[in-house]
Amino acid sequence: MIAALAGISACIYNGEPKAVKEGASKVELRKESYGFQLYVDGEPFYIKGAGFEGHDPSSVAKYGGNTIRTWRSGDEFITGQQKLDQAHANGLMVILGLEVARERHGFDYDNEDAVKQQLESIRKVVLKYKDHPALLAWGIGNELNLRYTNKKVWDAVNEISEMIKQLDPNHLTTTMLAGAREEDVRAVAELCPSLDFLSFQLYGSIDKLPAYIAQSGYQGAYAVTEWGVTGHWEVPLTAWGRPIEENSHVKAMAYKERYEQVIASDAYHCIGSTVFLWGQKQERTPTWYGMFLETGEKTESVDVMQYLWTGEWPVNRAPQMQNLLLNGQTAYDNVYLQPSEPIKAEAFATDPNGDILTYRWEILPEVPLENQSDGGDFEPRPQTIFGKDSKDNIVSINAPEKPGEYRLFVYVFDGHNSAATANVPFYVK
Repeated sequence: MIAALAGISACIYNGEPKAVKEGASKVELRKESYGFQLYVDGEPFYIKGAGFEGHDPSSVAKYGGNTIRTWRSGDEFITGQQKLDQAHANGLMVILGLEVARERHGFDYDNEDAVKQQLESIRKVVLKYKDHPALLAWGIGNELNLRYTNKKVWDAVNEISEMIKQLDPNHLTTTMLAGAREEDVRAVAELCPSLDFLSFQLYGSIDKLPAYIAQSGYQGAYAVTEWGVTGHWEVPLTAWGRPIEENSHVKAMAYKERYEQVIASDAYHCIGSTVFLWGQKQERTPTWYGMFLETGEKTESVDVMQYLWTGEWPVNRAPQMQNLLLNGQTAYDNVYLQPSEPIKAEAFATDPNGDILTYRWEILPEVPLENQSDGGDFEPRPQTIFGKDSKDNIVSINAPEKPGEYRLFVYVFDGHNSAATANVPFYVK
């Protein structure tokens, strides 16, 4: 696959052929009279991006995006070269993540030898990929401010950025912050003068970003490199302490509102964003953050991003979920059941194209508290204990025999690779 790319003379970008470039792209950030502006090889560029770690980024371009953001340069599944080559083959630029150790994982930034070894390791990555034409910027670490105490981490980030500038004069550097706390923004702005722009990552609190930035006094350019649905730490909880997930339609409307009211509204300082998550992951549930299902179907949030990026909706739009009831109760009603109690579940969804809808019903136990991830780290997916496909929006089943915490999920399919989702947490006493 990778060897074959060297001979490609054209690629597809937003449905149109585009010549493949050889050699590094020249990326600049200029402060114009109307605000900060990115340029790629002299042409204005606004980041219409997605957080992506998979093997095929073509769908980002298909739906109108121009950039992918990664969290690391490579792993055991895919190399940085493959990521960059595949992005380039689809006309996409890449904000390439550089893995920087986190204090919350035990790294000690007072250990000068360890900090030096990390710098040398990153140097090798920069030398390896700095001349790739798909490279847009280097993302130095991810959420290094999450539950940290040692500000020497910012000295290390600045040293990495300075090293990159010496090796690679063609690309920009940034670091991704969890939230935008005033003290964090001020610390990074003061201790990391080598960075070209800052990157913020917020979910339900993204509406507060303008106020956070104003309070910090930061006057530079920024990108929003993670944003999307309301986080599991930001939503109401059941009486037994489990977060209540919004359905796919509520999520899609949140994407639209947050982009229009926060990201697109700051044309002076904001140079674009990368939406989270263009793919699927397990974090509290298998459906919370992914804009696609485990089985590959897109949700309504993807439709919204195409509209925001291009001004046009997809020809085939995803089903839109209205509600899911379990014995007449919603997710907010603290549903308690007895072991093996009969359940009547009803899903209410519509399809903008009038497609015939089918349904997949599943019951999963909750993730044990000791297995819950922190800060987006790996989390094991619970095993499905019940699954049923149907053509009807109503299903009759029985509650699990074993007492405990569960969720009933419904997946609504339109037969054209699009779906809607919802779930109701319940407690078997």
